[in-house]
Formats: sequence, structure tokens, C-alpha cells
Amino acid sequence: MTTRVPPRAPRRSITLDGQLLGYWEREAARLETLAAATRFAWQRRRYLRKAEAAHAKAELSRRREVARGRETPSET
Repeated sequence: MTTRVPPRAPRRSITLDGQLLGYWEREAARLETLAAATRFAWQRRRYLRKAEAAHAKAELSRRREVARGRETPSET
């Protein structure tokens, strides 16, 4: 009696851009949370500028993933 192993779906490699996309989205969310909780306006502006830069880096990685033909999760 042999047991059948179900066929596996082909594994998709994880790209650096795919990893960076998640990282920059999490970093932007973290910076926006810090900006909302900060006391001074100059700190808030600084955090929001950094969050904007993180969103831009995430968008660059998202475009690269789409160019590879991969679906990426919608922006959060």
C-alpha cells in the first residue's frame, strides 16, 4: 500500500524587492504613528517627511515587482 503525496504547487522565489516592499510599508506606518504621537511640530514634520520617503521607496519596489509580472498587495 503506497500513500500518494499531493503534488506541490511550484514555489515562487521571494525577491529582494518583495521583501523591501513590506519593509518600507511597515516603516512608513511606524513613522506615521510616531508623528501622530509626537509633541513638537518640527518632530512631526520630520517623521512625516521620512514616512513620505518610505512610501516612495515602497512604490519603487512595487513597480519592480509588477514589471516582473508578480502581483503585489494593495498599498496599505
